[in-house]
Amino acid sequence: MQKGRLEAFSDGVLAIVITIMVLEIKVPHGDELSDLKPIIPVFLSYILSFIYLGIYWNNHHHLMHTVKEVSGGILWANLHLLFWLSLVPFVTGWMGKTILLR
Repeated sequence: MQKGRLEAFSDGVLAIVITIMVLEIKVPHGDELSDLKPIIPVFLSYILSFIYLGIYWNNHHHLMHTVKEVSGGILWANLHLLFWLSLVPFVTGWMGKTILLR
């Protein structure tokens, strides 16, 4: 496998993860600025998770530039990383709702 395919697959998975995270932010009812107050914890957890994923994506990009050949071990290691990163939307939603309830 060429490293470009691995990088494209990983980019796609991270894009989907970020999309799922932003879809978890529900639009509040009302047209006043004060109507946004209840979703502030959810939005803050989204920002934190977005930065976290951005750091991983940036590091992954730089790592792929050092790879000359993709082996089976690299594929499994990459899938392992993507598995844990795919749980970020769940943790982001949980964190935003938990903070909201306190």
